Amino acid sequence: MDLIESFSIDHTLIIPGIFESRKDNVSGGFVTTYDVRLKRPNREPVIDVAAMHSLEHIIATYLRNEPNWKNEIIYWGPMGCLTGFYLILKGNRKPEEIYQLILDAFLSVQNYDEVPGAQEVNCGHYLMHNLNMAKWYAKEFSDYLIQNKNNKLIFEYPKTKRLITNDGNNFFDS
Repeated sequence: MDLIESFSIDHTLIIPGIFESRKDNVSGGFVTTYDVRLKRPNREPVIDVAAMHSLEHIIATYLRNEPNWKNEIIYWGPMGCLTGFYLILKGNRKPEEIYQLILDAFLSVQNYDEVPGAQEVNCGHYLMHNLNMAKWYAKEFSDYLIQNKNNKLIFEYPKTKRLITNDGNNFFDS
């Protein structure tokens, strides 16, 4: 079975940032998946599960209500490794073009007094939320984005990819 593209990126080199994960040509245009990475994989503690769940609810609500973007949003959800989120948008934009959207979404977390949709009737695990920790992670990431706005590395996956040879061995090319 072929290794999927996102697994071929050397995760030991990924830093927090906003990266284009994949671009798909679908009927009617492009759909782009972005890797919104808050933590360095395998180098930093992952995001607390309850805080991750709260960030998912809050930022999904923000994105789907943002007047200039709501019709472009297809999906916002957590990575299984708990180091970030995936954002899927209609269109073909560079990560730098969605920087302000992502920054505003994370800044907006501070304005919430409760997690939207965190009731038993709306959520599959409504008791697993942590708004205070979500606010802490959101501030940490938004501060990082502001400090690194001009750092091109927060918009580009590492150049080194882990390639698998025909005989199944790892081969690193930089």
